[in-house]
Amino acid sequence: MIPVYITRLSKFLPNEPVSNEEMEGVLGRVSDRSSKAQFAVLRNNGIKLRYYAFRNGKSTHTNAQLAATAVLALFDEQLPLEKLQLLSAATASPEQILPSHAAMVHGLVGNHPVEIVSVTGACCTGLQSIKYAYLAVACGSANYAVGCGSEKNSTWMHASRFQSEADTLDRLSENPIIAFEKDFLRFMLSDGAGAALLQNKPNEHGLSLRIDWIEIKSFANELETCMYAGAIKNEDGTLTGWNDLSVSDWAEKSVFSLKQDTRLLSGNIIAKGGMFLCELKDKYGLTSDDIDYYVPHMSSEYFKNEMAAYMEKVGMKLPFEKWFYNLTNVGNIGSASSYVMLEELFYSGRLKKGEHILVMVPESARFTYSYMYITVV
Repeated sequence: MIPVYITRLSKFLPNEPVSNEEMEGVLGRVSDRSSKAQFAVLRNNGIKLRYYAFRNGKSTHTNAQLAATAVLALFDEQLPLEKLQLLSAATASPEQILPSHAAMVHGLVGNHPVEIVSVTGACCTGLQSIKYAYLAVACGSANYAVGCGSEKNSTWMHASRFQSEADTLDRLSENPIIAFEKDFLRFMLSDGAGAALLQNKPNEHGLSLRIDWIEIKSFANELETCMYAGAIKNEDGTLTGWNDLSVSDWAEKSVFSLKQDTRLLSGNIIAKGGMFLCELKDKYGLTSDDIDYYVPHMSSEYFKNEMAAYMEKVGMKLPFEKWFYNLTNVGNIGSASSYVMLEELFYSGRLKKGEHILVMVPESARFTYSYMYITVV
């Protein structure tokens, strides 16, 4: 295996940041009513600012444009775009079913023909995208590969997407307020993109990040679906997909909205990630002393103390001084979050050669976890 290095990182966060008080002004109010969920959600998740590629009821950027902008920022006169050989693009929110998201990003990047791969899912797709690029460089099939993650959640979360369901509830003499499983996510997710350039050699000048290992594990064999879109969840835990539902159901039941079973989430999201970390600890002989920076993707600061307690329980006590994340100031950007955190840390001036970073990304869709261990060189 050829050593693989992250030599450049970039991010793109669209428009001006949006405060908690401004959110409904951008996302709108369902039935012209302020959400009852937002205050509790924002109090718990700790997010103060986020970015939206959406203003005045219209998109300012597509998801593919967000990703392409981040990818292009990796290249310059010293490293021209013509060097790119592979583009691995991740998202949970593509604009179309076909063509693939990576094809749309490549079309906007506009360089020569390259190998592409699309990774579609939820948060773990960010590291899955990097792993594809990592393996390509490690086996020698590419010398310059890019992994990227991007999300365009704002349009998806706009009030207009839920109005048909609210109107249906109103006609049935029910309270025209959408269910918490849909409403609370409107105040959790945001837009943006990040990208990483992977090479078989470190930077000649300045720091690089050597990828030592990337591990990913799904627990879908044990657990039912927790977060989903384009489907409805049945009482037995199975899903009925949009293509088996009536066209009228698509709007009246907000079938394409993002939904999450919060009861299933709270009972499993920390425990399964801790179990996987325990396996990795034994596999690699990893100790707390081997980690200088812990970079966790968190959907909410609500989980922070529980995460720390569970890690200590499995013998990986990491004081908060070692934690690095930017959820508060950029929001939860799904597949892009790990890129955006690493980009900020990489250019912060804090890193020193020989230090080690552990990146952790959980995914609640059907409970997948990914860890990446890197060394500053």
